[in-house]
Parts: sequence; C-alpha cells; structure tokens
Amino acid sequence: MKLLKSALLGGLALLPASAAMADELNLICSADVVICEKLVTEFEASHSDIDVNMVRLSSGEAFAKVRAEARNPQTDLWWGGTGDPHLQAGQDGLSAVYKSPMLDKLQDWARGQAEVSDFHTVGVYSGALGWGYNTEIFAEKGIKGPACWADLLDPALAGEIQIADPNSSGTAYTTLATLVQLMGEDEAFEFLKKMHANVSQYTKSGSAPVKAAARGETGLGIVFQHDAVSQAVAGFPIAVVAPCEGTGYEIGSMSMIEGAQNPEAAKVFYDWVLTAEVQNMMPEAGSFQIPSNASATPPKEAPDLKSIKLIDYDFAEYGSAERRKALLARWDKEIGSLPLQ
Repeated sequence: MKLLKSALLGGLALLPASAAMADELNLICSADVVICEKLVTEFEASHSDIDVNMVRLSSGEAFAKVRAEARNPQTDLWWGGTGDPHLQAGQDGLSAVYKSPMLDKLQDWARGQAEVSDFHTVGVYSGALGWGYNTEIFAEKGIKGPACWADLLDPALAGEIQIADPNSSGTAYTTLATLVQLMGEDEAFEFLKKMHANVSQYTKSGSAPVKAAARGETGLGIVFQHDAVSQAVAGFPIAVVAPCEGTGYEIGSMSMIEGAQNPEAAKVFYDWVLTAEVQNMMPEAGSFQIPSNASATPPKEAPDLKSIKLIDYDFAEYGSAERRKALLARWDKEIGSLPLQ
C-alpha cells in the first residue's frame, strides 16, 4: 500500500503545474449556446491553467440563479444577455465592482453602461430590436411582410408570431420596455393584449422565436435583429425588419459576481473577452452583434445602427429593480395569464 501511494504521488509530481493546480471559472453565458461554446474553447486554449465550467441560461434565468445563490455564490462571472437584469443585479448588490484596464479601449456606450452601474457591469456588445419573418410562409399565405409595430396586429398574422416570456428572456423584457417608452405604459399593454391574439407561443429563450420561423414552425419571431441575421446568413428564408416607428436596443453586458469563489480567474476572462482580438472571432460562431471594443471590426452582416430609428432607451430606469419588477408583474397579470389561441 505504501509503495502504491508513493507511485501515485510520484505520478502527480510529474504533471505540469497548470494541470495539478488548475484554477476554475464558473461561468453563466446568456448568449446563443454556439457563441458560449466558442468563447469557452478559445479561452481554455489560451489559458490552459483555468478550467471553465459553463452553463447557458437566458438573462432572466441567469438573474434568478445569481439571486438565489446570493448567500453562497456558485457563479464567478455572468457574460452576455441584455443589460437590464445586469443593472438590477448591481443595484441589489449581487455583482461586484470591477474597473477593467480595458475600459478605455471600449465604445462610449459600453463605458457608459459601466458608469451608470457604478462599475458593477460593462457593455460587451450591442444590437437593435426587431423581428425576422419567414418569406416563404408569408408568400404561401399571402401575408404582407410587416414593417411597423402596428402591422403585428394584422388578423392575417393569427398564430404566426412567437416572442419570449419577459420573465426568462432579456430580449422580451427589452421589447416590453421599448413599447412602454414608445407608446406609454397603458397603451403598450393594450397593444400587447391585441398582439396576443396573433401569438402562438411565449418561449423561454429570446432567440428561439426566429429559429422557429427559420424552421417553418411559425411565421415571425420578435428578436434582436442580429439573431434574425444569423438565421438568414445560415441560408434560411428570413427577412430582417427594423420597426418603422422606432425600436429599442440592448447593451449586452458582463458582471462579476459578489463573493465569487474564483475572482482572479473571473478577472482574467473579463479582461480577455473585452479585447478586439476576441470580439473579432465572434462572427465565426454566428454572432452578428456590434462589438464593444472600439478597435474591433463590426461584422459586415450586422444591422447598421445608424440606419435604424432607435429610441433613447432609458437603461437606468428600465434596469432598475423597482421598474423591472413592476412591469413583469403587470405582464404576468395582464398578458401571461391570457389563454393562447
């Protein structure tokens, strides 16, 4: 037995220090799973001393997990997903303050996200809200492609629209907050009640509706436009629309978790993913958002934000805990409780 123990210890001593003493990073990723896997693969290839344990969750699910683990955090870093729940996490003391040395390399809107949160989060990408619709389905059914929010109330679209549940999806919460800012709160909920007649499903994931449209399972998905672009680039008959009345946008964000078990590994990933080199790799994984690093090259397929009528989205108000909770509660009562057709 003593000889066996000595042999095992001797074998361990022969391992490289990085293998014997590898750090861990527990990561929540709130982007498409292909993007998440790309980030993990590239990071581990360049940082062999850190093993990444990644779970993919929508923004709302990620926020719920971080909040549930507040007394005993199991997550070190939360990357991606809309900024509103990241801002709420900062307000609630769930995320840690971190001023990355990369901040001065970022776009103004990405630094602004850090500043408005008192450096509890930072912008990692941006993209405008809209929808993608299946041109073949619309042609077969003789439905005119919708160009404006108002067009989504067309009775011809009955059962053809999918949108996510704003409780689990940052995309859907951004839609809710956008409509409130465009129309006024009462008017926005009246619009959503009318649109409900055309909705076939409220999905859990924000990008799921346009994927369903690409597969021919529904006609139209309300999503961030880059998710619709991703399906079009993959060869599906998806047309991408920026609503004529104006639309909101996201600042996809990243937050370190307060009380994280592996804060140093989290800082390494945080700084690494803000570099232009890493952000330039994202289109390889079908990511067509606008990168936050000012030196990174926006994908040629990405929607041009300058050509889209963007509202002056109030991230501070709609990312606040009080406003977000109130809107979600009202959605649950007035929209989520309605039976689907």
